[in-house]
Amino acid sequence: MNIFVGNLSFTTKEESLRSAFEGYGQVSSARVVTDRETGRSRGFGFIEMANAAEGQAAIQALDGRDMDGRALKVNEARPKEEGSRGPRPSGGSSSGSFRRY
Repeated sequence: MNIFVGNLSFTTKEESLRSAFEGYGQVSSARVVTDRETGRSRGFGFIEMANAAEGQAAIQALDGRDMDGRALKVNEARPKEEGSRGPRPSGGSSSGSFRRY
């Protein structure tokens, strides 16, 4: 089960995130998402738990719980949508909003 964890403190590390969830079952992976350019936490992460029932128990117990001074937002992760940026406009103009004839 893939779990989204939001409202993380920018100081929260993957090890502490993992240990918070291990109290509810086997954690397959823990990841704090970071900015590619700065390496700084983006304030959210993901937990992968091997068992769905354990994952649900963790969600119930940890949603709203304080971690590093922040109230966590914990829920089942939604699948990433394909092509979320959408197609680029066509038409030859660089701005994409006006066409010259």
